[in-house]
Amino acid sequence: MKLFSRPRREASGRDFGRRWRAVLHYQFVDHAILRHGWTNMDEVAPGVWRSNQPTHGRLRALKARGIRTIVNLRGEGESSFHRFERESCAALGLTLVSVALRSRRAPERAEVLKLFEAFRTAERPFLIHCKSGADRSGFAAALYLIAHRGETVAEARRHLSWRYLHMRRGRAGVLGHILDLYAARLRGGPIGIEEWFRTDYDAEAAQAGFRA
Repeated sequence: MKLFSRPRREASGRDFGRRWRAVLHYQFVDHAILRHGWTNMDEVAPGVWRSNQPTHGRLRALKARGIRTIVNLRGEGESSFHRFERESCAALGLTLVSVALRSRRAPERAEVLKLFEAFRTAERPFLIHCKSGADRSGFAAALYLIAHRGETVAEARRHLSWRYLHMRRGRAGVLGHILDLYAARLRGGPIGIEEWFRTDYDAEAAQAGFRA
């Protein structure tokens, strides 16, 4: 197993120390060391996949399989996981798209709409991932299937299940609750899920309803 999960670059002095601290954070705090040999990657639909955070080695393997775009649900910034993924994608010629979804609170409307835009514009095949591939990836997969494959909420909810280590009774259960809110709205008449997020969805109200 390689300690580094992205291309190594020459560094010296303070930069070298900063980079090693980032590597250690990525491997042990962000738990990348557990992801070298394990993934819950699965096909969502033709040309669309979901998984936990890929290491550099897995990104290289995905590139060889034809994956062209990585849709990261953990947001941007200088955190170790995003820094190394950004470097890996640049080195491998993969397009990286970042959306900041929350898993233990109802995600903001603007970020969900950004995800729908990514679904429309990302070059296929593409991979959707969060950290563990359990919650945000499952939510995104369900949204994709409802919006682009015409699946019902009940059908799409299979992506929020124990198979992917999603715990519906935990705080991340708010994601399933949001799907339930959309299903309840459909009983009053048809509305596309993206349009529902654009016009009806309220993150704070969804969170409050889940707590109740």
